[in-house]
Amino acid sequence: MQAYTYIEKGKFALLEKAKPTLIEPTDAIVKVTLGSICTSDLHIKHGSVPRAVPGITIGHEMVGIVEQVGSEVTAVKPGDRVTVNVETFCGECFYCKNGYVNNCTSPHGGWALGCRIDGGQTEYVRVPLANQGLNRIPEEVTDEQALFVGDVLATGFWAARITEITEDDTVLIIGAGPTGICTLICVMLRNPKRIIVCEKSEERREFVRKHYSSVLLTTPEECQEFVIKNSVNGGADRVLEVAGANDTFQLAWQCARPNAIITVVALYDEPQVLPLPQMYGKNLTFKTGGVDGCDCEKILQLIKEGKIDTTPLITHRFPLAKIAEAYELFEQKRDGVIKVAIYDNDYEKK
Repeated sequence: MQAYTYIEKGKFALLEKAKPTLIEPTDAIVKVTLGSICTSDLHIKHGSVPRAVPGITIGHEMVGIVEQVGSEVTAVKPGDRVTVNVETFCGECFYCKNGYVNNCTSPHGGWALGCRIDGGQTEYVRVPLANQGLNRIPEEVTDEQALFVGDVLATGFWAARITEITEDDTVLIIGAGPTGICTLICVMLRNPKRIIVCEKSEERREFVRKHYSSVLLTTPEECQEFVIKNSVNGGADRVLEVAGANDTFQLAWQCARPNAIITVVALYDEPQVLPLPQMYGKNLTFKTGGVDGCDCEKILQLIKEGKIDTTPLITHRFPLAKIAEAYELFEQKRDGVIKVAIYDNDYEKK
């Protein structure tokens, strides 16, 4: 089978690999019908993910059809359409039982697929701990509707949940890339008083303007003044930093009112500095870290009910054979790209 592979820093390649087989009784083999490219894949390419293993198949955003299951897999069966969680988790350790599945203590736990073990930018993938890592897609939900459930949408849902948003809040979201838009969709479910999106790209601001007309828009240069003008207490009550740049990290705390909550969703290419002397007295609460992707079943139900729709994010589609072209487009942010869908040769939109 073909598999898009991490060769070394700065280099991916489409290689021929053997089809995966079951290793543990908790494994499942999934035929990938649809996948996508995540910014985290680019971080691997750029050498910003030290735990990424050269030689592994890239990719952790995918849906597919279960082909084979191990003897201990009971949650899914062959023939089921499923989403694949970005994280593998045991469901039994202290962290899993408390909903912190990103910190699962299993050797397979956390972000494994497409980082430490072979992922999904290929034709077949082995999913460890499949009882927790796979969720059946409702019959009413298409593959494209479900594509982002296991990662970028789970990230937005997790971020909105831990930010403790109320209906009285002014919420600032910094960044309107794919994760930023998924975060926006999930913040909107919580009905805050107002939502402000800060994005430097005119194309992406126009995308937000077109699809989410109730949202206020600003740019990084104007953001702090705009937020103060459009909030009640001298800044945003809740800030979600989804852009992942040095200046946006600083912007997040500068735009927050005293005693605000700032949730850092972004993954950075380099360390960030907390300027505590300048922050002193703002009494800010920071929430940071990787997504705890344990809400996928709930997200799928919201999609089924028509309360979440991420299909507008799919702006481009490529076959697996042309995945290198898809990466170039996505990395260079050309042609108004938000997300790309990577399909296999047998894939038909359902």
